Amino acid sequence: MVKTSNMIKEFKGPINKSSNKITTSKRKRIVIKLSGSIFHQETQSNTIKGYAKMLTGLNTIVQPLVIAGGGKIARHYIHLARLLGSDEASLDSIGIYVSRLNAQLLTIALGEYAYSQVPKNLDEISIAADSGKIVVSGGLHPGQSTNATSALIAEKVRASRFLNATDVDGIYNSDPNTNRKARLFRQITVDECIEILKKGSSMAGTYDLIDLVALKVIERSRIPTVVLRSDVKNIKNAVTGKIYTGTEIIMAKKRS
Repeated sequence: MVKTSNMIKEFKGPINKSSNKITTSKRKRIVIKLSGSIFHQETQSNTIKGYAKMLTGLNTIVQPLVIAGGGKIARHYIHLARLLGSDEASLDSIGIYVSRLNAQLLTIALGEYAYSQVPKNLDEISIAADSGKIVVSGGLHPGQSTNATSALIAEKVRASRFLNATDVDGIYNSDPNTNRKARLFRQITVDECIEILKKGSSMAGTYDLIDLVALKVIERSRIPTVVLRSDVKNIKNAVTGKIYTGTEIIMAKKRS
């Protein structure tokens, strides 16, 4: 269990109820990448509504910018397209289309609290963020994971933190889906993550939590980053400074 070092205090200022827009400019921006698993065919609408309710609550203290993953649905269409002879660039585009559909679902669930359009590039993200509303996007560019996209968005909007919500509790020393003895890191440096990627273990295959492009962006802009379980309560705790389960990615080892 980890406790956030920078607790975000609850904002008590007024809300303009007619527009559902916070009337203060002091809110920090938080980028949250949501696992595509919450948009599976088996997902009930209440699951998406639960995430929307959580994000709406957080919107009184921070401005969430959310990136929806493609998940199982994207992998299904990519697999079919590959069998039909698609080139890799087109497969990337299919994944982006699906992630944007997922983003649209969450935007609908958020209602008036969300920016009405799903941005398709970084400039549109920046314009949407200036609205003060919750911004939900999917993928942006072929050849780029939603992890890398999320890191670039965090850099573009000068986010105070980047939360990468996944299907597992954080970053492990090996794949927890195949190794019951895998150890969860509470903290890990960018360099250590890069070394894991170079070895082709843990994060390189199906256990894909972060990639080299995302890490390089995190490093160059020193973006405080957490990889954590995609769970409504866990994400809320991470934002509000309570105990949460996850891995903090740091620039260098902290000295005791």
